[in-house]
Amino acid sequence: MCGISGWIDWEVDVTRHRPTLEAMTETLSCRGPDAGGIWISPRAGLGHRRLIVVDPEGGVQPMVRKRGEEQYIIIYNGELYNMPELRRELEARGYSFQTRSDTEIILVAFMEWGMECVERLNGIFAFAIWDVKEQSLFLARDRLGVKPLFYAQRGSAFLFASELKALLTHTAVRPEIDAEGLAEIFVIGPARTPGHGVFKGVAELKPGHCLLYHQNGISIRQYWRLQSHPHPDDLDTTVAKVRDLLKDSVERQLISDVSLCTLLSGGIDSSAITAFAAGALRRKGLEPLKTYSIDYAGNESYYRPNEFEPTSDRDWGRRVAAFLGTNHHTVVVDTPELVEALTAAVQARDLPGMADIDASLYLFCREIKKGASVGLSGECADEVFGGYPWFRRQEALRARTFPWSLEIEKRVRLLSPELTQEIRPLEYVADRYAEALAEVPRLPAENPFEARIREIFYLTLTRWMPTLLDRNDRMSMAVGLELRVPFCDHRLVEYVWNVPWAVKYVDDKEKGLLRRALAGVLPDEVLARRKSPYPKTHNPAFLHAVGAWVRDIVHQPNSPLRPLINIPVVRALVESRTEFDIPWFGQLMRRPQLLAYLAQIDFWLREYRVSLDL
Repeated sequence: MCGISGWIDWEVDVTRHRPTLEAMTETLSCRGPDAGGIWISPRAGLGHRRLIVVDPEGGVQPMVRKRGEEQYIIIYNGELYNMPELRRELEARGYSFQTRSDTEIILVAFMEWGMECVERLNGIFAFAIWDVKEQSLFLARDRLGVKPLFYAQRGSAFLFASELKALLTHTAVRPEIDAEGLAEIFVIGPARTPGHGVFKGVAELKPGHCLLYHQNGISIRQYWRLQSHPHPDDLDTTVAKVRDLLKDSVERQLISDVSLCTLLSGGIDSSAITAFAAGALRRKGLEPLKTYSIDYAGNESYYRPNEFEPTSDRDWGRRVAAFLGTNHHTVVVDTPELVEALTAAVQARDLPGMADIDASLYLFCREIKKGASVGLSGECADEVFGGYPWFRRQEALRARTFPWSLEIEKRVRLLSPELTQEIRPLEYVADRYAEALAEVPRLPAENPFEARIREIFYLTLTRWMPTLLDRNDRMSMAVGLELRVPFCDHRLVEYVWNVPWAVKYVDDKEKGLLRRALAGVLPDEVLARRKSPYPKTHNPAFLHAVGAWVRDIVHQPNSPLRPLINIPVVRALVESRTEFDIPWFGQLMRRPQLLAYLAQIDFWLREYRVSLDL
């Protein structure tokens, strides 16, 4: 993967500000540690940092291509999985290629089909193409938002980048947040409303959207959306199609000229990815697949099963690795390094995030990078197939709010009266929830239960899943590791979206459809294992460490967090000896994670010198 940045300006000569563009691009060097490049003209500057994965010599960026008097320049972050088919089609139309790079294929596809080229791409991507003749910029982002892209307008300048840090490097983009940004942090976070960049005047190009910018302004088009229609297939056909789609997705995503691995927890999702990947490599006569699992020092003593974390991954990864004959590695994370990595995770995300859930993935990826540059992850299967508890728990189905954040009142009590009055947290969440429901593509004549399940799926795919995709991208790219997500293949998502709940939950099991599709691929005991989320530490030393951190924060008169929180309530949270009945966010985030999140907010406010515009 890579990092991209750019600056378009109709009044300022961008060539006189090359150091600024270079500085913006340099902030993304962790995403692209292998190479970098700049293309610049008076009206446009494009920057690129490259992580070499395919065609080391041919994939240099920015890439320029001419056709007569026309000239096009592309910077691209992503991976294209239908490259052979597109290349053959374009060659049949008379084009020739100088490289094996998917960058060139996307550029030529744009030259042939214009903005409609995105509808032909199967992959994960965020890219920019500058048309010199038309003096126009085209931006596009993949259908599900696996790869990030942010932008901001400041006067005559239009700025864009893979990450917020690159935008903030430009002097015109100040680290300011207003009431809406604070509401995103304190009541939506660690999630984020689609399109919202949190910082004032900063936007995100939404998944499945493309943008055209020229002297007449900006136009944004949604080129992909979920569509609801009756499911045409019987159970056996559905099972077979799911198996074929997933297998094809995994095999397409094995393209790489560098070392590749899978992240293997021993759960059904990562085991499925690993099984298909190991089989494909074995058939090609290649070395055994590398696999990696994560564990935490002390978890064997402190882990206790619960409804949200029913089993430990400790032995499952090794069992599946032995069954599939992979070259397996276990990464063990200790509490002190996990606490220390909470700040690195903020710097990777440019925002407070999922506390130790982010930090542990950062540490995990850092170790994986020593042995591989590309990894395949089982992320997003629960979103596609309905594996989360909120697809079954009645209080979540009945709730008129985001089902992964049912403890909103407890969060609001942590806020200062002044902040509560300013951001109106309950109203803000209600408005964002109503906006999401208004987008749901309804199926006429669907019964109330099926209609509600469809809503839960839509909320999960469009409001919850982006949080995990952000986490996957930022924590992995912070150490130069490319993580791919085969369950996010849009063909699989589109197909499963319209499968009735009774089929998805066949055999009265969460992800029953996926389990059926993997019969004969994985051992029966793996297929029967209850869903368990990405593992976290259960060591009480983590709670003690983050509790001491927050205790110190509330005693500091100059803490930027203090004016935003209710000090007595936060103190009581620190000293409490009781745990939340259910997570305050997702499946894993309970009291230790809430304290860690507060500590991350304080660090973020200081480190990014955030100012409030209220």
